[in-house]
Amino acid sequence: MTKGRLYGVGVGPGDPELLTLKALRLLRSCPVVAYQSAEDKESIARGIVAQYLPGNQIEVQYHLPRALDPYAAQPIYDQVVTPIAEHLGAGRDVVVLCEGDPLFYGSFMYVFTRLSDQFETEVVPGVSSPMGCASALGVPLSYRNDVFSVLPATLPAEVLEAQLLNADAGAIIKLQRHFTKVRDALYKLGLASRARYIERGTMAAQRIIPLDDVDPAQVPYFSMVLVPSKSHL
Repeated sequence: MTKGRLYGVGVGPGDPELLTLKALRLLRSCPVVAYQSAEDKESIARGIVAQYLPGNQIEVQYHLPRALDPYAAQPIYDQVVTPIAEHLGAGRDVVVLCEGDPLFYGSFMYVFTRLSDQFETEVVPGVSSPMGCASALGVPLSYRNDVFSVLPATLPAEVLEAQLLNADAGAIIKLQRHFTKVRDALYKLGLASRARYIERGTMAAQRIIPLDDVDPAQVPYFSMVLVPSKSHL
């Protein structure tokens, strides 16, 4: 039996119209659509493309727990991808949806590392959240030889500060409960006046808030601080 083909499809940062034409074609033609969701919550990736689903596909929902110890999570991740592997083994093509871009901090990477050596795999890139948020904010991120860094807010403060000092522009992601640490670092380095905060960028619930007006207790996972280039060319 011919094995199915695995597709990792980036669905972009939230606006359904930012889906690529290739992603749309595969989304409508593959017999199986799989997507990650937080436990007991609807899938954000599926919600982005819901209007495009033809309604006659097999849907596979899976949950990737956010473990503090990534090595302890390995057996769980191995088990999570089993239903996807079973469909592929039965000869059915599978589209795995991923917010943003599949290989840029994307949840699809956990599927890719486990199944791409067993099944023919194609990755369809998507608009990543830093690019979507920069467009929503209307700020040029970097010019010419600028160094642009993407930094997880989960980094220790001293590491975050060192990386910000070495970059001409940056995006700080995964804010949530780390917002206060990030804001303090930006003020310490004299970058707060350039920094721009946005949450749920390109989504219907998008909010752009001055850095000083952000309530640290209300910062969602889908939030970001952009520090655009100081150049004006």
